[in-house]
Amino acid sequence: MGKLLGGISLLAVALFMVAGFLRADVDPLAPATLIALVIGAGIPATGGSWLLARHFGAGRRIAHRREELRRDTLEAEILKMAQRSEGRLTAVEVAGELAVPASTAEELLNDLMTRELAEIEITDSGLLVYTFHDVRHLSEKAAARGLLEP
Repeated sequence: MGKLLGGISLLAVALFMVAGFLRADVDPLAPATLIALVIGAGIPATGGSWLLARHFGAGRRIAHRREELRRDTLEAEILKMAQRSEGRLTAVEVAGELAVPASTAEELLNDLMTRELAEIEITDSGLLVYTFHDVRHLSEKAAARGLLEP
């Protein structure tokens, strides 16, 4: 609520300053007049606009998009790691190489598994290994042929 009232107040001040500028008997193109207009109306208008944008969620959308981009980047790095590791990774390897907490690494790997880009296997000692079927079979792509070819 504070951002909304602050934004409206600053825009009102800017509007008041512009109205005063238009009624003043000054040379509108004089450098001193233009500087006074920028300081008196431009700065409050910019601040008010920024506060209103933050209030109505532009900041949240940007933050959400930034987090989405971060996850996409980490997932791309995991796929590159899988390619270097013959299609098999553990959460510890991912956490170590990407410098993220182990819980984040597990969450990213589980998301890839949910989207069917990875499968989970378990060793006799209980170690969870994420396998990437498509990555493991990349060497076969040169032998690919059309779906209707025999």
